[in-house]
Amino acid sequence: MDRIKVAILFGGCSEEHDVSVKSAMEVAANIDTEKYEPLYIGITKSRPDHPPGAGVWKLCEKPRAEWESGDCCSAVLSPDKHTHGLLVKKNHGYETRRVDAVFPVLHGKQGEDGSIQGLLELSGIPYVGCDIQSSAVCMDKSLAYLVAKDAGIATPEFWVINKEDRPQGDAFTYPVFVKPARSGSSYGVTKVNSAEGLAAAIESAGKYDGKILIEQAVLGCEVGCALLGNSPELIAGEVDQIRLRHGIFRIHQEAEPEKGSENAVITIPADLPAEGRVRIRETAKEIYKALGCRGLARVDMFLQDNGRVVLNEVNTLPGFTSYSRYPRMMAAAGIGFPELIDRLIVSALKGC
Repeated sequence: MDRIKVAILFGGCSEEHDVSVKSAMEVAANIDTEKYEPLYIGITKSRPDHPPGAGVWKLCEKPRAEWESGDCCSAVLSPDKHTHGLLVKKNHGYETRRVDAVFPVLHGKQGEDGSIQGLLELSGIPYVGCDIQSSAVCMDKSLAYLVAKDAGIATPEFWVINKEDRPQGDAFTYPVFVKPARSGSSYGVTKVNSAEGLAAAIESAGKYDGKILIEQAVLGCEVGCALLGNSPELIAGEVDQIRLRHGIFRIHQEAEPEKGSENAVITIPADLPAEGRVRIRETAKEIYKALGCRGLARVDMFLQDNGRVVLNEVNTLPGFTSYSRYPRMMAAAGIGFPELIDRLIVSALKGC
């Protein structure tokens, strides 16, 4: 029996390029190669002869830290439904290679914002994860808050500005968080404790997005829930909990995240009463459904002392690294990495 050909996309042009490469390395180490034939497509972050941020697609043997310097050839996904696969450059022409499914192991811009999902919809190839609409909404935290709030889900109080704006510092009650509206892994996020720090925080966030979110800090512990599949068979992994020693959670930006976070302790399952974990799971499911998610997502929330659960953000393609929260929450619920990958691809093939 022929193996199912799965194109695994990694890298990309966003600030989360390196995290994506690490995620793809873990997928490569855990995918069932007796059932699947993986085709690894790396997307460069930039190239000297291209404008900054321009991505070049390359078919590689396997993802690794220095993959761009390896033996790769040019390959792109065809948007033509009749072609249904890869166009691999050979000499002065292109060779067509069929693809049965795509696993976009891409984080951040052009990976989770609906961009790659649009190309995959045009191609007609089944793919892992959320569709165009839910990807775009979840990527923009302000839009996700509006949709969730309309569904009766608690969200932080927030304001949206442009990166050129400099609002009066006395307009807010501190602390607040200043964030790029459409970015991930805490890039450009600053906790501001007084009006004096507001302008610098806006400038920092503006390096990653022209749309800035100023968000009222929420008192409560940080918790998360990994979700897999779709209704009515939506699976929730174990709830995790983040305890910060200082600062904010930004493990993907640390020097050696594989050895653990410098300023945070992640507990799985969360050190909370059973009823609290149930409430978090149920709220995560409500958020997932309200935002139209499918396939998978990690929902980050705050649990307040009065039991109120407040949305923080939704990651539609969370990290798959050795230290990432999503696969660890699923493993704690009894779904190991190889099974998780298999479930995601099978779900994509079924079109659900």
